[in-house]
Amino acid sequence: MSAETTPRGDGSDGDAEDATPDRADLEARVELLEEENRRLRSAYQAAKRSQYRRTALGLALVGALALGGAALFPNARTVLIALGGTGVFAAVLTLYLTPERFVAASVGESVFDAVADNLTAIAAELGLADARVYVPTGDDVRLFVPQRETDDLPDADALDTAFVVGEGPRGLALTPTGHRLFEEFERARSGPPADRPVALARQLADAAIEQFELADRADPESGGDGQVTVGLGDPVYRPARAFDHPVASLVGVGLARGLDTPVTVETRPSDDDRYDTLVTYSWKTEANAEAETA
Repeated sequence: MSAETTPRGDGSDGDAEDATPDRADLEARVELLEEENRRLRSAYQAAKRSQYRRTALGLALVGALALGGAALFPNARTVLIALGGTGVFAAVLTLYLTPERFVAASVGESVFDAVADNLTAIAAELGLADARVYVPTGDDVRLFVPQRETDDLPDADALDTAFVVGEGPRGLALTPTGHRLFEEFERARSGPPADRPVALARQLADAAIEQFELADRADPESGGDGQVTVGLGDPVYRPARAFDHPVASLVGVGLARGLDTPVTVETRPSDDDRYDTLVTYSWKTEANAEAETA
């Protein structure tokens, strides 16, 4: 007697198969999520642009009211004209400088982390020292990582290539992160750079905070002849002791250019709660060169 085959009434296998999404369903979900991400990014950019436009409109309105008041109140005409001109100029500047694209800080941090990790790995694979030296080469500055800390610096021509090899000192020569930042700093400043190291470092630190918004605190102090220490607090890119950190690099490039001498950079953790890292810049002067010789 043959056993009768009965249909499965519990629905366990059929439900499991129905519950498993097929390839077409997954692709549809991915496309839907990608479209939603594009829509959210577009909405965010539109909201930011709208915020800038409202700010420009408000400044223009204040300027127009001030100029209109200058005609009604002759006694305050000078002040109102100045206020109106400032408002209109600020409105035009705000509208002109409205960015077309907004990039989240986390994106820049991810890119910087990858670059810093790669450079650190390259230096380790080559067996280079921990020293970092910003060397002026005419109108440019190169970041030199020597093979040994006691090595002399190579000639400026030898720093044109990334891998410095040959008869003289060997190492790695790179374009510093702060190279383009320093160019922007020079274009934006209204007066000549300071001629004293601490004052120059303060100008560069202020640019890192106010102009580039790379940190919340950057306070330089003199560490003696031929030395400046900058306390770096709450930087945008972490860790602050990373390879060629933008703030440390900007100050290092600026000091090397301003003093026209190689500047060595060392970083260490800070004992002060206000700072994450202490960055020390040192260079040779006549006094410390004589002391080193003695």
